[in-house]
Amino acid sequence: MNLSHQIHRYFVLLTVISGLGVGMPALEAIAQTSETLCPTPALSRLTRHRVVSGETLVSLAQRYNLIPATLMGLNPVLRGGTAPVGAEILVPPYNGVRVNVPQGSTWRDLAQAYRIRADVIFEANGCQQVPRVAFIPGVNWSPNASATPPAPASAAATTPSSVLTTYPLPATASVTKGYGWQLDPASQAVVFSSGVDLSVAAGTAVLAAGQGTIAFAGFQGGYGNLVVINHPQGLQTRYAQLASFTVQVGQAVRSGDRIGTTGSTSATQPPYLQFEIRTNSTLGWVAQDPSAYFRTMRVGQ
Repeated sequence: MNLSHQIHRYFVLLTVISGLGVGMPALEAIAQTSETLCPTPALSRLTRHRVVSGETLVSLAQRYNLIPATLMGLNPVLRGGTAPVGAEILVPPYNGVRVNVPQGSTWRDLAQAYRIRADVIFEANGCQQVPRVAFIPGVNWSPNASATPPAPASAAATTPSSVLTTYPLPATASVTKGYGWQLDPASQAVVFSSGVDLSVAAGTAVLAAGQGTIAFAGFQGGYGNLVVINHPQGLQTRYAQLASFTVQVGQAVRSGDRIGTTGSTSATQPPYLQFEIRTNSTLGWVAQDPSAYFRTMRVGQ
């Protein structure tokens, strides 16, 4: 029986996770009868691998059909981008990240924090009550992200998706570089992309993704000409590699306002917009995956 059939068999239990109103006594009773239908928790299926001479972070990821970020998240010894010979590492059954769960959190809270379906997280963790440490499938580990998701928010809080309402260009563009850890074709090094690159003609209008205040507008090293907007709910967007910008620090903008035009970093570099989304935290402005806010920003879309 495949996993989709298993999920269908305990759909009543999933209605609880989705917040549709089945009570805890019913949840516990259904969980007992559904236990045999659930896979073993991902964190109980970790395997161990001892690094041998000639192995690299990239080759290890390829061997286990994972991305490098997944192995780096579980194994601090790999976070320098190398795989020390003799090191014993943990390998999960599929891509994802291990997180500490705040007390009182529900599967629905985790689903909202990581923008992933509650039933998927529930299944990956063995269809059990929310543990203190969980595995979130399909989420990329980031060097700047906290291992603990935000504490459960009140029901009245505004969700991030309602803050960023406008695609930053007049039309959907092709994604030439995605978010997260990836192999740089030029250097063959594993690098972290904190946003997405959107292919677009030079001189195309760049639009504010949501209402907010201009926090920066000027030249900034590898970003080139950069505009930064601080939004409500602790969100920030960054628009880089601009040919020009038409805003200044402290200016209030509305969603969809024109803030500049696209350009190119060099005569040989095709024009593109580098777009980032970040959230405010105790670690500073932490990069988020833009495709969680705009689905068309996934590679291949």
